[in-house]
Amino acid sequence: MTILGGFGGKGTGGSATQKAAGGSVPYVSERDFEREVLRSELPVLIEFSAEWCQPCKAIAPDVEAFARESAGKAKVVKIDIDKSPAIAQQLRIQSVPTFMVIAEGRIQDAVVGAIRKRKMQELVEPFLPRAAGALKSAELAHLLAGGAAAAVDTRDPVAFARARLPGAVNMPLEQIESRLAELHMLQGQPVLYCRAGDKTKELSEKLAEQGIPVAFLEGGILAWEAEGLPIEK
Repeated sequence: MTILGGFGGKGTGGSATQKAAGGSVPYVSERDFEREVLRSELPVLIEFSAEWCQPCKAIAPDVEAFARESAGKAKVVKIDIDKSPAIAQQLRIQSVPTFMVIAEGRIQDAVVGAIRKRKMQELVEPFLPRAAGALKSAELAHLLAGGAAAAVDTRDPVAFARARLPGAVNMPLEQIESRLAELHMLQGQPVLYCRAGDKTKELSEKLAEQGIPVAFLEGGILAWEAEGLPIEK
């Protein structure tokens, strides 16, 4: 659903720099909705709320925490439906709290009711910028099933022997750069993974700068297990 403009003039709320009492998440008004939300280069998570909304107050710590953790990747704002009724009417907000994700000037998703930080992350995740070469667990599982990828475990041999992705080969992280030829002789696209994904992400970025792109598993084996995907032991 494309959202049309029309909130660039006079409005009834304060500016987007107005913060909730004791909080850091800004309120967006009708006059700055277009600038702060529709034209945002980052995906925006909006919490529609009201001063009298008790569930809104109960989940405020989760909203604040998610805003802090998402800084630089996504924008989190609030809209008071009593102070910005035109926005609430146009977007058909019928109860609070309601959460809505807007990216590229469009409503991408919405959930009615109080939600926790994990659900906020799930709403925004599909619209976050991804690192070059990053693969999610489900994407890698699909590639492995079709023989299009080869999982490369970069942990130490002891960790590899204890638990690993199905069919994975072991190349410790510190050996990868000296074994690139061997890496690219594997059947299928090599996909690096470590415990939590951070180390292979750094290595993938380093190799990309040298003109040697190598994919990696976001979140590492921990993310794979969290998805309930199979593990070899």
